[in-house]
Amino acid sequence: MRLLGLDPGLRRTGWGVIAVAGNRLSYVAGGTIAVAATRPLAERLAALYRGLVEVLDLHAPDAAAVEETFVNKNAASTLKLGVARGVVLLAPAERGLAVHEYSANLIKKSVVGVGHADKAQVQMMVRRLLPGCIIAGADAADALAVAICHAHHAATTVRVAEAQLRAGAAR
Repeated sequence: MRLLGLDPGLRRTGWGVIAVAGNRLSYVAGGTIAVAATRPLAERLAALYRGLVEVLDLHAPDAAAVEETFVNKNAASTLKLGVARGVVLLAPAERGLAVHEYSANLIKKSVVGVGHADKAQVQMMVRRLLPGCIIAGADAADALAVAICHAHHAATTVRVAEAQLRAGAAR
């Protein structure tokens, strides 16, 4: 199974693809979709969408996971990030992929073990969990962390469902 992790941003959206086989994770690809800040908002969103479609076409993931937006003090910045996040949610959903969302703290806790880890700690753990990965910047590392988080949580969800089925069959 291939998972696409996405770290939304209006200027830079990080993406990372990992392969999952049982409890084994491996790096497939990662990068950043950069959009010129000088362009009008609609053009920036269209460029972001086209970049995401290229990633989806090239890597054919089976599911996607997106980092949730945190609210910051600047309402205008938060609103613009929310608009970019909408595009990031739309592109894989339009392909029929399940799209999962995780908070930044949960992602860091899943990857590093601490919910308030810094970017250097996240990058170090991504490198350790995905040997041989090439990290194309902080946004790409964050996206790979999102994919790792989803892989861990999806595996747990499957195990819980299987246990519930076994418990129901035993009754």
